[in-house]
Amino acid sequence: MSMITASAWVPRGQAAAFPTKYDVDETELARISKLAKLHLADAEEDLDEARNGRINPEHNENSSEDDEDEDVQMTLPQKDADDDLKEYDLDNYDTDAAPNDGETMAMFGNARSLAYHQSNAEDPYITMQENEEEDEEREGLQVLASDNMVIAAKVEDEVAHLEIYVYEDEDDNLYVHHDIMLPAIPLCVEWLDLPVGKGTADINSKGNFVAVGTFDPDIELWDLDTIDSMYPNAILGQGGEEAKPEGGDEKKKKKRKKSKKANDDYHVDAVLSLAANRQHRNLLASSSADKTVKLWDLTTQKCAKSYSRHTDKVCSIAWHPKEATVLLSGSYDRTVVAADLRATDTKVPRWGVDSDVETVAWDPHDTNYFYVTTESGIMHYHDLRSAPASPETSKPVWTLQAHGESISSFDINPAIPGFLATGSTDKEAKLWNVQPTGPSMVVSRNLGVGKVFTTKFAPDSEVAFRLAVGGSKGNIQIWDTSTNAAVRTAFAHRVGPVTGEVKERLVGLDEDSSDSEEEGGVEPGAEGGEGEAGWESMEDD
Repeated sequence: MSMITASAWVPRGQAAAFPTKYDVDETELARISKLAKLHLADAEEDLDEARNGRINPEHNENSSEDDEDEDVQMTLPQKDADDDLKEYDLDNYDTDAAPNDGETMAMFGNARSLAYHQSNAEDPYITMQENEEEDEEREGLQVLASDNMVIAAKVEDEVAHLEIYVYEDEDDNLYVHHDIMLPAIPLCVEWLDLPVGKGTADINSKGNFVAVGTFDPDIELWDLDTIDSMYPNAILGQGGEEAKPEGGDEKKKKKRKKSKKANDDYHVDAVLSLAANRQHRNLLASSSADKTVKLWDLTTQKCAKSYSRHTDKVCSIAWHPKEATVLLSGSYDRTVVAADLRATDTKVPRWGVDSDVETVAWDPHDTNYFYVTTESGIMHYHDLRSAPASPETSKPVWTLQAHGESISSFDINPAIPGFLATGSTDKEAKLWNVQPTGPSMVVSRNLGVGKVFTTKFAPDSEVAFRLAVGGSKGNIQIWDTSTNAAVRTAFAHRVGPVTGEVKERLVGLDEDSSDSEEEGGVEPGAEGGEGEAGWESMEDD
């Protein structure tokens, strides 16, 4: 099994030109030792539970007399054999010796006792110096100011990880820069520009981090400018509290896994959506299958406030582009709420939709409006100023049956008004042009990614027409939509003049030259050898 569940772009110039390697100093060693102990304690408890579950001390009262006789006959020889083997103490033959004072049995527990040199040049046993290899490796990891990073949450052969790509637009090149292992299947990712997990975060400093929500209730924060990291820089949730050096009872983490009771301090079920506040950079909102929305302060790494305004899983959230305290949330209870998080006791406006909500998003070009997509494939466009008296009386500005199946992904181009992208479990990615008279489809494409789970426009104006698409086949494609004739016609005022024939551009990983006709890309609609049968556009009408 291989799939991409979520993706995010990193704006140009935000990534470090030369990422650093993971460095384990004394402080980091103490932190990861704490995390390793927690993981080991959980594993030991799981093993004990499994063993206890297999042991049945009660005898079967319905067993036959023949079975009882056979048991008696086997008991005496077995007793003699046990007496003969007792001197060898086989029950404890693989038991490790008790650790000395100050040592631990956890991963990296004895690292302090190892002798090492500050520099390999000082080590007499190393005769081959690494300067040349380090320079070559450093050059290979370089990220240029004209490059974009693309973050993809991926599951491959039951292994969950983040793949960090570098996209070179001028060279039509996409490659994996590094990856990050995750403890559970990732469901959502959000790029952060605030450094976290390195002491007290400076609100004015800049960083290149990613927040990851998974089937586990904790939110992990990773530094994208550090490669080969073993543990996250910070954890939002109860797991983060336990990992702190001054932490208390380590048994709480196991109890959290068993408990499903929502509380005001941390999530107790899968994290389904994340939203970073771009105006108050220290604030991160999260929504969960535990029916709550939580507001996190990244400087303290604690939950500042918890909200319970839905009666089912909260699957999507979005901050208002201008009103920094207003959050939009959509739920499986088929309602959408727009709430000012400063007012906890006031009644909030609530809109109703036809089926379970999949995504919600504000219109960045007219912030009085917002979009909602649903499981039934319908897109709703609502006016914030026309809040209904009850969800049942909601009246959208317009609705559109965009797909025949669930609209699993949705995005609005931040630079081009009215330019939308939707992706569906029907394996189609569609582009839309929204005008005052209503929406119209520009092009529909099967990009060969399987069921579409993520569609994200690039955040920079230089690459505004680039769309990252990923899905159930585990591959991601960067589609230069400006090379599509129908898109150029619909958005001619934003596309520069071209001469001659323009070949449509789709850039993916060049893992095997036999998989594509050109290096770094595939032919449009080439899945299954369908040619142009895999796509359609309004140009054909």
